[in-house]
Amino acid sequence: MGRAYKMKGQNRKNKDERYDREQPVEMAGPSKKVKTDGSDSEKEENLEITACDIPGIPMAPVDTANNKQRVIFVLEKASLEVDKVGKNFQLLSSDEHAAFLAKSKRNPADYRPDIAFQAIQTILDSRVNKSGRLKALHVKTQQGRLLEIKPHTRLPRTYKRFSGLMVQLLQDLSITVTGNGNGNGEKLLRLIQNPVTQYLPTNSRKIGFSHSSEKLIDMHNYVGKINDELDLVFVLGAMSHGKIDEDYVEDYISISEYPLSAAYAISIITNAVERKFKIL
Repeated sequence: MGRAYKMKGQNRKNKDERYDREQPVEMAGPSKKVKTDGSDSEKEENLEITACDIPGIPMAPVDTANNKQRVIFVLEKASLEVDKVGKNFQLLSSDEHAAFLAKSKRNPADYRPDIAFQAIQTILDSRVNKSGRLKALHVKTQQGRLLEIKPHTRLPRTYKRFSGLMVQLLQDLSITVTGNGNGNGEKLLRLIQNPVTQYLPTNSRKIGFSHSSEKLIDMHNYVGKINDELDLVFVLGAMSHGKIDEDYVEDYISISEYPLSAAYAISIITNAVERKFKIL
């Protein structure tokens, strides 16, 4: 994978404003070697991503004919930032790049991509998703870039490989799988244009989660009372500290007296939804 290219008439300082413009990253044959830096050195570390990891095949058929109630997740303020560390482009992490972050006068506490990794995996692994009831998953980075992850995407299971995939995505704008048997070259991950509200259905209940909210509720009872004709949009923060405060959220709630990790909060949410939908 090469360096992030410079768009005509645009300074590279504005690269965060780029989004998917039909620029696929093909995977020829059973696997594709993905470079995580911009050099031609034979010593560069490659990340192998196979069609098995990202098959482009739904885990469950999506039933839209019966107008079933669906779920959308939006992860806000995710720490997914790529920079060149030494000779390699890497996903910045407080664990791996503490010295680099300190040298560039950045707060290491703001660089926790592992939080987004765990949250995304929890959503994709849920029975809500496997039953076909997950309509969309959007991730907005701290830099304001908006990512779309298709519900039937199967991401790498280890953080190291996830990190390499995010480097490829944030530089090349999309991940397209070809040669996987379905012949459609589907874009499973891509950067899309803001704002996220243009992708949310009008007939939906947009619910935000914050430990600081004074509205402490039981999640099972809360979702059980929502009109079955409304899709459910859940908005959570994917950062180590702070809170989300988005104008499009209609209701901010707290689901525990104690601070929870994003992944554990998502597990509570999906469990409540699975009970509402009677998914076993």
